[in-house]
Amino acid sequence: MGPETALDAATGGQDLWPLLIYTALVAGVLGVVFVGSWLLGSRTRHRKATDMPFESGIVPVGEAEQTRLSVEFYLIAMFFVIFDLETIFIFAWAVAFFELGWRGYIGAGIFIVILLVALVYELRTGALDWGIKERFRRRRYATVPATEPEGGA
Repeated sequence: MGPETALDAATGGQDLWPLLIYTALVAGVLGVVFVGSWLLGSRTRHRKATDMPFESGIVPVGEAEQTRLSVEFYLIAMFFVIFDLETIFIFAWAVAFFELGWRGYIGAGIFIVILLVALVYELRTGALDWGIKERFRRRRYATVPATEPEGGA
């Protein structure tokens, strides 16, 4: 056997060619996709419909052009996505239930408790209520009456 090179020592004697070929193929595919989309893609022409907000894929007609969805709609949508992703994690835990044992059970229990605390927090702060009045009415601020300093200023 010949002298060992520094590269062989760093990789444990494994061949790096598969990694280099894979990296070159990924870079090539990315280059083809970017160049292809630039060549074949449509050019944006600023028209009335292009500059309007895109909601549900329907071009607004009449007064619908000035109508905007409230912030609560987007807030509920974000909460749905967050809790939906957390549900996926719980399903993954359920699939590997027997392999994880008690440590997995305790970890999933803590995860679910954190989810419930977040949900109770959202309910108590009014984040899930539709309407500004409901959200602000639920807040309880401690109001301290303003007093003047003794002796007058």
